[in-house]
Amino acid sequence: MLTRPDSQQRRVAISVEYDGSGYRGWQTQTHDTQVVQTKIEQALSKIADERISVTCSGRTDSGVHAGSQVCHFDTYAIRDPYNWVMGVNSQLPDDISVAWASEVDPAFHARFGALSRQYVYLIKCSSLRSALLKKVVTLTHKNLDPQLMAVAAQSLIGTYDFNAFRSAQCQAKTSVRSVTRLSVHHHDQLIAVHIEANSFLQYMVRNIVGVLMAIGAKERPTSWVEYVLASKDRTEGGVTAPSHGLYFLGPTYCDSYNLPNTVRIPQIARDILRTDPLEC
Repeated sequence: MLTRPDSQQRRVAISVEYDGSGYRGWQTQTHDTQVVQTKIEQALSKIADERISVTCSGRTDSGVHAGSQVCHFDTYAIRDPYNWVMGVNSQLPDDISVAWASEVDPAFHARFGALSRQYVYLIKCSSLRSALLKKVVTLTHKNLDPQLMAVAAQSLIGTYDFNAFRSAQCQAKTSVRSVTRLSVHHHDQLIAVHIEANSFLQYMVRNIVGVLMAIGAKERPTSWVEYVLASKDRTEGGVTAPSHGLYFLGPTYCDSYNLPNTVRIPQIARDILRTDPLEC
């Protein structure tokens, strides 16, 4: 590993995987050490031997997991990709890891350069609680009908005002978003909701899933999702789904950046997302 600093800064992109169970999200407004960003910056700073600040592709909330949180940072340190990965991972706790590192064009921006972002939400329907799955999927004793959820989900594909699906604390200037994928997969007792959009509002995915779960439980008709969307009123949207069933799969970028695996599916979701989405 080279330790000599260069006279010119370079920009490096990394992909971070983490189990969000023990963290208060990716980033907070205060100097909170129990957030993922702080852990990453501390580890990078040790390996670079300089203070490093990272910019992420999309913030995640408390308890939310990530398969590929793409970030970029600027540094004078000279390291090859292998040594960035191995060095940083040696400084991180077991529930956070770097999957890859790549030097990128200085114009690359992890957040503003992203074309889209993907999430998956995992639900297990069972009358018995699970000690092993309680922090990695959302457990429900209700017998959800995934076909009804798939039918309702189709009403949210397109460009709409998603104000009814965002947190009251969301600070985004506009609530208009473009959803390009919203599919429901079902295998055994597991249901996966896979969603892709240009960007997301705070709690947007969890609020969408909360509505779909109510429809799947036959507590509401499939047309309810259209009513909630049209209302533009968060109070019409029902219960926010728990955070621990949500995984940020990662962003997509222009092929010209030549980045590896910017969308990574965790093993727990891999098999179910290989199944065909339910037809509507």
